[in-house]
Amino acid sequence: MRRIAAILTLVGSATVFAGWTFAHLARLAGWPWIILPALVTGGFLPTVLLSHRVRNPLVKALNVVSGISIGFLSFFLLAATACWIAVGALRLAGIPDDPRVVAFACYGAAAITALFALFNAYRLRVTRVTVPLRNLPAFWSGRTLALVSDIHLGNFRGSRFSRNVVSRLMGLGAECILVAGDMFDGVKIDAERAARPWAALSAPSGVFFVGGNHDDYGGREAYFGALRQAGMRVLDNERVDLHGLQLVGVHDLETHEPEPYRKILEGLRLDPARACVLLAHRPSNLFVPEEAGIGLQLSGHTHQGQFWPWTLVAGRVHGKFTYGLNPFGRMLVYTSSGAGTWGPPFRLGTRSEIVLIRLEAAPA
Repeated sequence: MRRIAAILTLVGSATVFAGWTFAHLARLAGWPWIILPALVTGGFLPTVLLSHRVRNPLVKALNVVSGISIGFLSFFLLAATACWIAVGALRLAGIPDDPRVVAFACYGAAAITALFALFNAYRLRVTRVTVPLRNLPAFWSGRTLALVSDIHLGNFRGSRFSRNVVSRLMGLGAECILVAGDMFDGVKIDAERAARPWAALSAPSGVFFVGGNHDDYGGREAYFGALRQAGMRVLDNERVDLHGLQLVGVHDLETHEPEPYRKILEGLRLDPARACVLLAHRPSNLFVPEEAGIGLQLSGHTHQGQFWPWTLVAGRVHGKFTYGLNPFGRMLVYTSSGAGTWGPPFRLGTRSEIVLIRLEAAPA
């Protein structure tokens, strides 16, 4: 409860600062620019929490509006700061200034940038990368894996977005398709209906899924059952053999503590003489799979921070494993920025992506 109160206080204070700055410098009646935005942005966290408990069109609409407003707030905070810096600099330099011009210029630029970030979040790209794997079976040399994560089906994204992702995946001709968690946002929805478009997804060597943290929020079994019904193979902390390649899937919750995680991998009796790919939602506790002889871990979760300043936060938490292909000891880790978003549906400096991974044999 204290954490919720702290978040609401922080969001409220930021909204008041941004609203008051604009109203003051633009010489507008102050209270509508302060109270109304604060009510909208302050509704984001309560509607998120309520969405986990009830299915209601009004709650969904309020969550969408407040989530978008939180995104705009991030940019308006920068605009407010820029306004005071600009006004102060002009006055120190003895240059005549009109605070209204400064306010409309800064907030106008922030609004345009925010709109671009909003539309950019729904533009799905394909990232292509080549990954060398030791002991790679000849069958897989030159073949591809398609990786997608963090779809976040819920209040912001639904069947239309799923059909777009599935269509893009099917157009890539991948040998195998991997879904690295957070298919669902965790809100209360009709999981079977939401998963239905994914029944059109197929690949010669199969379509595989592991759960993310948001897939646990709404009830793992209901979500996983819906995906199984759509024809997806849910890897329940297990290993499958695909033409000599070992594919391992471990759900997010089971990777949080090193010792239980280690025991799961030990129980799978991995063959060190064969290449092994691990599908795990987040790039954490990497020393555990590296010690187990995993050659490549595929993850998501970070969203690469989506947009500034959250990109800085993500980088602080996950370091170089926030995004892209990076080594960890003898293991390679690819972290995707994800296809969807959480919270504000904004992206600036990051991209919504599907990753097409071409495998090749690493030099001995």
